[in-house]
Amino acid sequence: MELNNQYVIGVLVANLSGVLSRVSEMFTRRGFNIDSLTVGETESGDFSRITVAFHGDERTKTQLVKQLEKLHDVKEVELLDRDVIVQRELLLIKVRNSSASRQDIMTAAEIFRAKIIDYSAAALICELTGETSKVDAFIELMKPCGIIEMCRTGVVALERGENCLKTLHI
Repeated sequence: MELNNQYVIGVLVANLSGVLSRVSEMFTRRGFNIDSLTVGETESGDFSRITVAFHGDERTKTQLVKQLEKLHDVKEVELLDRDVIVQRELLLIKVRNSSASRQDIMTAAEIFRAKIIDYSAAALICELTGETSKVDAFIELMKPCGIIEMCRTGVVALERGENCLKTLHI
């Protein structure tokens, strides 16, 4: 039994107050840990899309999907196949700007295709989008420069091609 697989689930829900709370409470009540959770309105203002990434075994994955499908205001639940999705994270990271580290930061930003979006005498803020492994690698490179603070969005994902989460609900 594999215990350390990461899964990504797409959940289409009614865009109503309390729905996100019910989804996250379902994870909490069952003792499941969420690696990342992102939510935002879809192309239709009536629906929001929640993307949840978590680690677990086959049984956990199956149980989570079934439990999510039972929740009120959940319209669609789909386990996203990591081989046929495009997934990204957004990172904003503020690092110390010193004459000793400035060139290293700018070189790393260029190589990772990050943007320097704020510059001051004391700090630089970089914006980076990419897969989780790319974001993690950039953070590791920035540690010696002095990370002041950072935030990241968590995974967002869409299936490639014509496949999509929405059905006749929209």
